[in-house]
Amino acid sequence: MVLGIINGWEREHFRAVRDLGLEAVEFCINHNYDSAAVLAIKEEIKKSSEDYGVKVGAIGRWGMTRVDENGGIIPEALQHDKNLIDLASFLGCPVFNVGCNYTEGKSFDENCAFAIRYFGALLDYAKDKNVKIAVYNCDWSNFVYNERAWAVVLGALPALGIKYDTSHAINRRADYLKEIADWGDRFFHVHIKGNLQVNGESYDDSPAGLDTTKWSAVMSLLYIKNYDGMLSIEPHSHNWRGKKGQWGVRFTIDFMRPYIMPNDFPDNADPYMP
Repeated sequence: MVLGIINGWEREHFRAVRDLGLEAVEFCINHNYDSAAVLAIKEEIKKSSEDYGVKVGAIGRWGMTRVDENGGIIPEALQHDKNLIDLASFLGCPVFNVGCNYTEGKSFDENCAFAIRYFGALLDYAKDKNVKIAVYNCDWSNFVYNERAWAVVLGALPALGIKYDTSHAINRRADYLKEIADWGDRFFHVHIKGNLQVNGESYDDSPAGLDTTKWSAVMSLLYIKNYDGMLSIEPHSHNWRGKKGQWGVRFTIDFMRPYIMPNDFPDNADPYMP
């Protein structure tokens, strides 16, 4: 696994990630960004990545309406996603994270058919670009975030994966450990975002390691499922900002590092170990 963090795509963002001692960065090029403008500076982004030794581990686009009121694909939305798949391919980024909105007035099964068609178009486009497509488990302009929808949509699209964030499951009162146990073999990308529970309610998205998420169990399940992708730190709390927020990020980095098996860990069997 590779530990990284969400940040921007300017040169100074790469420097900041390098200075944290992290290996990878994730871009969230959301609905409020012009994907074509970011794609246009792909050479500059690649140079910054190479100069600072920080890989682009994932690119995603949240909050965009992708299908219309009749379930048809919105061409502009599809083009934005294609632009970012092209960017990912150019940068050697392995995953593009995406969602699909729910069309009111249509049934759940109809919406699943719309999502299958949309994600299928992205999978076809990305097929020869070395970029995997993952649906994020956040509900921001997306309904394919739980086991009910995964069973239908991922069942129809074997190449589609999941971008998983435990905090979203916790906020929906879902069993995040069960979701990982049942679906972890389809995980392409994982967010590390804390969630502090007080009196059975979500109180804050505190830094991972300063929250109530069972991170040791999460990591154990990821190893059992042979997950080998990016662990992307997402600083999200409005209570952790400024100096305290910076310390919280560094705390999370130090907290997560012992859970990550080194790439050079010897694979020769010790006869005195089981």
